[in-house]
Amino acid sequence: MIFVNLPVRNLAVSGAFYVALGGTVNAQFSDDNATSVMLSDAIGVMLLTHDRYRQFTQRPIGDARRESQALIALSVDSREAVDPTVAKAAAAGGRADPNPVQDHGFMYNRSVEDPDGYVWEIMWMDHAAIAQPA
Repeated sequence: MIFVNLPVRNLAVSGAFYVALGGTVNAQFSDDNATSVMLSDAIGVMLLTHDRYRQFTQRPIGDARRESQALIALSVDSREAVDPTVAKAAAAGGRADPNPVQDHGFMYNRSVEDPDGYVWEIMWMDHAAIAQPA
């Protein structure tokens, strides 16, 4: 499993964004200082208030709205699923396409920025169309 831990300014707003992205809240690991959102059986996002996040690191919390810290990609099952996934996340407080749309035929990729500035790439790839080594 992978858990992405993110410091957020507003748990409710961020939680709504990640649910719109396709996640489900895991109440067992959520409280007034954290919201656990499962994007799949193997991928969880822990949304943490700044105070809670500071319990895990002494480094300053950066501003993802100003500096790029990471690009996290989530794959979807079809090319047709990319656009509605981005649209739902944008409607829930995100910003669609902070980075250019990429369409390479065999791969289609858009991105959405969450309320705190973290960028998630929503991508589809046709593995069968990728050239096989000779």
